[in-house]
Amino acid sequence: MNLLGIFGGTFDPIHYGHLRPAREARAALSLDALYLVPAAHPPHRRDPMANARQRLAMARLALEEFPELEVDDREIRAGGISYTVRTLESYRAQLGDDAPLCLLLGTDAFDGINTWHQWQQLPELAHLVVLQRPGWRPVVPEWCSARVSARAEELHQSAAGKVHFLAVTPQEISATGLRRDLAQGADVSGRLPQAVLHYIHEHNLYQDQDDRRNAR
Repeated sequence: MNLLGIFGGTFDPIHYGHLRPAREARAALSLDALYLVPAAHPPHRRDPMANARQRLAMARLALEEFPELEVDDREIRAGGISYTVRTLESYRAQLGDDAPLCLLLGTDAFDGINTWHQWQQLPELAHLVVLQRPGWRPVVPEWCSARVSARAEELHQSAAGKVHFLAVTPQEISATGLRRDLAQGADVSGRLPQAVLHYIHEHNLYQDQDDRRNAR
């Protein structure tokens, strides 16, 4: 069956640390599509510096270099706090109960998943794919020990419920570091697509990390 993937984030700004692992995951999992889903207002951090329209525009510009990925604006269209469980419910309403669906997340997010809104429902709505460094040995919490699947093929065979750990090439890039360096006028080329960097300069984003006006 066709397997779809979702990779959410603030993407403030989107960079190769998001895009390259997403591309690797799409290939490794044989996904029919992988959707980048920019959050409107993330529940676990302060509001992004770039507003929703700007972050969506940057994500779409990134596809010039990563055409195998797609952007889904449903969280931004929905507005309010972007709870992952609501996003997955939206996909389920669209796809039906039997379509295989997986949620990609990093190790930090997975380690803190029990702080997410209605997190217990997540594996009932989608498979969880944890993107990890090669050689990293995950601490598997008790709640998911019976769900762990070592074979990516199994994700295609059911709609949800598995937890799969996938090694991807490490990317030593962070949005926090990018925003800091952009504010200081440092050269950040090589850390994000050129089209995204051009947009940032064109719109004077991240020039002052204390300037919150762009997020309103």
